[in-house]
Amino acid sequence: MQRSLTQGPITRNMLLFALPLMCGNLLQQMYNIADTWVVGRFLGADALAAVGSSYTLMTFLTSIVLGLCMGSGAVISMQYGGGEEARMRQSVFQSFALIAGISLAVNLLVYLGLNGILWVLRVPVEIRPLMKQYLVIIFGGIFATFLYNYFANLLRAIGNSMVPLVFLAVSSILNVVLDLVCVLVLHWGVQGAAIATVFSQFVSGGGIGLYTLKQFPELCPRREDCKWDKHNLGTILNLSVMTSVQQSIMNFGILMVQGLVNSFGTVIMAAFAAAVKIDSFAYMPVQDFGNAFSTYVAQNYGANQPERIRKGIRSAAATSAVFCICISVLVCLFAAPLIQIFMDPSQTGIVAAGVHYLHIEGACYLGIGMLFLLYGYYRAVNQPGMSVILTIASLGTRVALAYLLSATPLGVTGIWLSVPIGWALADAIGIGYYFKNKKTKAAA
Repeated sequence: MQRSLTQGPITRNMLLFALPLMCGNLLQQMYNIADTWVVGRFLGADALAAVGSSYTLMTFLTSIVLGLCMGSGAVISMQYGGGEEARMRQSVFQSFALIAGISLAVNLLVYLGLNGILWVLRVPVEIRPLMKQYLVIIFGGIFATFLYNYFANLLRAIGNSMVPLVFLAVSSILNVVLDLVCVLVLHWGVQGAAIATVFSQFVSGGGIGLYTLKQFPELCPRREDCKWDKHNLGTILNLSVMTSVQQSIMNFGILMVQGLVNSFGTVIMAAFAAAVKIDSFAYMPVQDFGNAFSTYVAQNYGANQPERIRKGIRSAAATSAVFCICISVLVCLFAAPLIQIFMDPSQTGIVAAGVHYLHIEGACYLGIGMLFLLYGYYRAVNQPGMSVILTIASLGTRVALAYLLSATPLGVTGIWLSVPIGWALADAIGIGYYFKNKKTKAAA
């Protein structure tokens, strides 16, 4: 179902567009949550620590591709909102060729640099073989991740958020089933969990690609569209590269924190692995709402409707705040049972460390909710550089404080505290810049 966001009720349309995104991302989280649950419950703490650290690394690597796909989607959304069909098809051709090439290059580089990556992450010697076994297979899913995210963002750009959800639902269910079969029945260990994930990723990526080409011919480039127009390519590169930089900086900072966490040993690694899954699962719907808000702003920006954008900002901020407050209360109240989903309750040290993390991060989801809206807004109004600045402010603060505070008596508590402080600083910068710009335009 395609939905135009340039007309009709604002809040209702945004929520209806965002709902499939939220459901889809919930299902996408099941890829790693299924791995984490099966590995943590049936293969032990070492395997959980190995898979958890791999998740952070893969999040960083795929964020490069995801950022490129999101940026190209924003360009296509603007052209769709402005009725520029020929340029839109040309953008599809140029962006697909560009991002496919980058995805293959990333894939090759990580295989060549695997040993160096493990050294940089400060992975304990006893966990290194397990993590290497998992990564050798899981790296094979990078191109599948590109295929799914490219076509998903392409369809969302024209207001269709339901089709990506359907393909993700099928592959997520398949992943859970294959996880259980490969680990519990075939006894393939962490390699089995990786095989299940990669196979499922190719099902979703290949499936949505073929479906889009067949069912949405208006998006398929024609012979005359398959050319490298410099102006259009410049627009795509501006948004795609800057969005990719923003996404990769964000996740590189998290990767650096992962290396610091690893230095505290297997117990903290395992607790962090479980808690981060819950953390990202909890605030993920508001992240998707931020992406839906970005599409809303991009379509209205392309259609030159500034007043509708302003109304959408007020609506999105209120909606996001209500959700974040509710989810913060729930995560703080049920932190222990949530951690115990991934770990046997008898592992009291790991459970306690995970609960401690969630009590700090979970109380501050309002900060990350606002930051996702700011990212979406600046990407949609063709100011991706501002999103990069906000990311640097947030992650720079987080990484610097994590290393400084962890060296004090606070220890790992200092790492956890650095996160909401970084969110708050980036929010202040993003909101301040928006109102400063607003006053400047009013004066002009």
